[in-house]
Parts: sequence; C-alpha cells; structure tokens
Amino acid sequence: MANGSPKHHHQLEAKRKRLTWIVGVSGLCVLFYVLGAWQHSSPLSNLTQSITKADCDVSNHAAVSYNPPSSSSSLALDFDSHHQSQINNTASVTEFPPCDMSFSEYTPCQDTQRGRKFDRSMLKYRERHCPAKDELLLCLIPAPPKYKTPFKWPQSRDYAWYDNIPHKELSIEKAVQNWIQVEGDRFRFPGGGTMFPRGADAYIDDINELIPLTDGSIRTAIDTGCGVASLGAYLLKRDIISMSFAPRDTHEAQVWFALERGVPAMIGIMASQRLPYPARAFDMAHCSRCLIPWHKYDGMYLIEVDRVLRPGGYWILSGPPIHWKKHWRGWERTQEDLKQEQDAIEAVAKRLCWKKVVEKNDLSVWQKPLNHIDCIASRKTYKTPHICKSDNPDAGWYKEMEVCITPLPEVRSSDEVAGGAVDKWPARAFATPPRIRSGSIQGITADKFKEDIVLWKDRLTHYKHIISPLIKGRYRNILDMNAQLGGFAAALAKYPVWVMNVVPANSNPDTLGVIYERGFIGTYQDWCEAVSTYPRTYDLIHASGVFSIYQDRCDITHILLEMDRILRPEGTVIFRDTVEVLVKIQTITNGMRWKSQIMDHESGPFNPEKILVAVKTYWTGETKQKQK
Repeated sequence: MANGSPKHHHQLEAKRKRLTWIVGVSGLCVLFYVLGAWQHSSPLSNLTQSITKADCDVSNHAAVSYNPPSSSSSLALDFDSHHQSQINNTASVTEFPPCDMSFSEYTPCQDTQRGRKFDRSMLKYRERHCPAKDELLLCLIPAPPKYKTPFKWPQSRDYAWYDNIPHKELSIEKAVQNWIQVEGDRFRFPGGGTMFPRGADAYIDDINELIPLTDGSIRTAIDTGCGVASLGAYLLKRDIISMSFAPRDTHEAQVWFALERGVPAMIGIMASQRLPYPARAFDMAHCSRCLIPWHKYDGMYLIEVDRVLRPGGYWILSGPPIHWKKHWRGWERTQEDLKQEQDAIEAVAKRLCWKKVVEKNDLSVWQKPLNHIDCIASRKTYKTPHICKSDNPDAGWYKEMEVCITPLPEVRSSDEVAGGAVDKWPARAFATPPRIRSGSIQGITADKFKEDIVLWKDRLTHYKHIISPLIKGRYRNILDMNAQLGGFAAALAKYPVWVMNVVPANSNPDTLGVIYERGFIGTYQDWCEAVSTYPRTYDLIHASGVFSIYQDRCDITHILLEMDRILRPEGTVIFRDTVEVLVKIQTITNGMRWKSQIMDHESGPFNPEKILVAVKTYWTGETKQKQK
C-alpha cells in the first residue's frame, strides 16, 4: 500500500488526537493535585498554632476549654475516597469520660492495692502486676484541678509545682537530708541525699576523684533506689545520663518527682525478676543507701548488676555498711553486723571477678573485668556462682533472676574488651556500635546504620517544621515507643531533651543493646501493658510503626489510653504508620480530647507511610465536693 494513502493519514490523525487527550488529562491531574495540596495547607498551620500555644508559659489555665472538632475532616487530609472501608469500620466516635479523681495518680502495673495480693517475700509484691483485661479502665486519667505546665529545663531541675504532685511526705521525712523542700506553691530540690548532705554536686566531685567521670568514657549509669534522682540530675552536667529507678513504696512519689524535674527515671525494684535492660548496658552502677540486700540470696542482686554492667564498668556503693566504723551508731546497728555484711559483699564481688578499686571515706568502688578469661579459669577455685549456660543475656522482660554469672562474649587476649570497645562520648553516639560491627544484630550492617543516621537527621528537620516547639525548650521528657537503633534520640542529642528509648519486648532483632552502646538509655516494654511510670510524665511521645505491630495483639484503644495517661496536658504525639492504621488511631483519639492531623511523609505524598501529629488538650479533674 502506498505511503500517501488516505488510510495512513487517518491513522496518524488518530494518534495525534490520542496523544493530545493524554497530555490534556495529565495536565488536569497535576492542576487538581496542586489545588488540592493548596486547599489542605491551612489545617497544618492551625495545628501548628495549637502546638505553639502550648509553648506559652501559662500559670493559670482556668480559662482554657476544650472544644472538640465538629468533624475530623477539619483537621485531617481527605483520605475518604481511597479508604472508605476503613472509615466505615470506625466511623462512630466513642467519647471517653474522665476517670474519677481517685485515679489521678494511677499506675496500673504498680497499683498498691493490687500489689497487696502478691507474695511479700523478696518484695515480689512491688514488682509489676498488671490489671486483668476486665480491670482495664476505659476513661481518661484526670490531672489535678490546679495543674500547671512544669518548669522548663534547667529550672525544672530545682523546682516543681506543688499542685502537680501534691505530696509533702518526703519534705517532712527527709527534711534533714535535703531531698526536697516546700516553698509556697512549689517544691525546691536542694540536691541533697541521704549520703550526700553537702549536695549531689560535691558528692559527684568526690566520685570523680576516684574514677574518671568527665573524659567521656563513662556515659550511661544506673542508679538503684534513686530517691528523687538528684544524682542523675547533676550527672547530666557531666554528660552522663542515668537510668534512675525506685519502687512505688512508702517514699511516696519519689520517681514522679524525678520525672517532673526532667530527669530520666522509672518505677522499678530489684526483687525476683531481671531489670528490663539488656546485658552490658551501663558504664557505671550506683547505690547510695538504697536498702538493697546485696549480700543476701547468694549475691543474686550483685549478679544482676554484673549482667547489666559493661565490661570494665564500675559499681559504686555508699551507705551501710561502708565506713561502718564511723557511722554504726547513727545507723543503729552493731559493729559486728555491719562488718559481717561488708565481708559478705566483698566475697560476692570477688567471686564475680570484680576488682576492688578503692574505698575512701563513705565511698567504695569495684570494677568489672574487661572479659572472662581469668574468671572462667577461677571457677576451679570458686565453684559458685557458675557461668550461665544456654541463656539469652539480654532477656529482661519478666525474666527471673538466676544465681549464675552472665557470660561475656569470647575474646582472643586478656586485654581485649568483651563484645568490643565503645568510643568516648560524644563520638560514641554516631560511631558504629560493637554489636553491629560484630554482625550479632541480624540484618543490620554498618552501612545500614550509617543510612539510619542520615534518615533521622532528615526526619528531625521535617519534625522541626511541623512542630516548632521541638527546638524551643517546650519538650524535655520524650518517649520513643519503637526506638529501633535509637536514631531519633541521636538526632536530638544536641538539644536539651532526653529520650526513653523503648524496644518492644521480644523484638527480632533486639536492638536495645545497640542503643546503650550508642550512649543512650531505654527499656523493654510490651505495649499491651502499662508503662512503669506515673501519669503526666512525658512531653512528647513518638510512635513509629507501633500500631502495625500491635493491632492484632491487643485492643489499640487501651494503648492509646495508656499514652494519654503518661502524656502531659498539651503534650504532643507523633505517629508514623499506614493511612489505614492512622485513620483508626485518629477516630479513637477524637474521643480522647486530642486534636490531630494526618499529613504526608517527609519524602512526599507518594510514600505509603504517613504522619499523624496529635496534641492532648489541657483539661483537669474537678475538686471533690465535701459532703455537708
């Protein structure tokens, strides 16, 4: 057929029309997308304004009221057309009422009334005992009627509002020891302690004369029986971050005061279960008259300290029985009793292969060996405790303590650090952690670790655009519900915040050890249960992928209500998940007095992961009317 035939011209004309139609439709699509993006830009500024308002120093919130949005569409991007089935499943918003004011200080897994039902031996009744499914509350824990925004750091280290934690018991019971004082409408924390009447600063200076606290080699510490965590508060000046813990006991609210001050802390006790931390986590452990019977139960509590201490780490003990020749009368104990206790502690430490570094005045310091070459050989002399076998050394969630030494990774020479040495702080935060260098974290290579650093640097840049108070001192206590490699904490390292890095229990891979090797702190947690903390203790919660993990394990409503319990009024939550999951979350939080907005991933609208930013509005419980 000839090229100039009418049929050929007809085909060319048809192709031109088809191409013109495709270009036209594409152009309209782009135009409508741009218009849609412009149309939905205003809710972002509205939410940002509500977050920024929380940055104001408001001493009286009486005039603040909560007005629930008429519909979620005023705050959220419009996903209806693509996710109609999900929205239909959760369309009805359940309004959660406030709990009774008697629950204002509720700690579900450390409830004192529930604890009384359990075994009192070894103080097991003060361990975690969480409510059964039919005991879970479906209401919002109220703040006290006169609740105020806490002081900003660093002022919060020294002051807290009385109305936020209305407990004067410690100011009376520990008056001589300068733990805490009441001054009008606020508490003041002079920095004193049972064994440091001159103040925590001077006490830390005394320790620094014995071991190096300021050269970056000691970064992570654990303070057992911490009181109001004045040691942890003042260690922060030396770039040392301390995990302070104490039980919820007769010293009412001690851990709560620590968190209100902006100091890392959690409710915990050394009883029958391992601490919820991995092996080789802390560079230093400390006990100042912490009342833990180190010499009892075949030295089991010292054995647990040995598990969580890094090779070469230090254990510091002050208070009974140290320096008993001077203090025995004040401690109201006999010289024979105190000498026997110290001899027993020394014997356990020796069997653990610890070296006694020094004892000076009220302080004694021991050091854990760099590896177990000599310790294994010494088992011929010391039959007990033996080296544990077939055990996961990092297991720390509802795991019973054992009277055996947690084995260290094998080494080739006696001067090699078992598991690998870590860099000094601050280089440690971004150096490849030993667990990753050795290949012991499945699927995580040194290259992936470097990529994670860049990823979180970009994410933080994005967060700073959508949550301006992040870098203005509004937030101090931050909780990362699924911390992975600790990238969020590392990106925030230069800001005046601290992060409680949570690795969900039984995660595979378990990365909490990596987080500690980077010089940060954290804990294991099953998010189907409550956290070991008091209400209103965190300013910002970060939840990346958490609900995709847990939506088939337990009712996500209870996870969100727990987040509300531990979040301070006007606190912020950042969720990262799929649209389907975020829509479910937003439907629930709309009934929790939260304001929220779904927005695109920092890489753009084509990423299936989205971000939901939510703000807990300010509201308080009502004062109970006295019956006439």
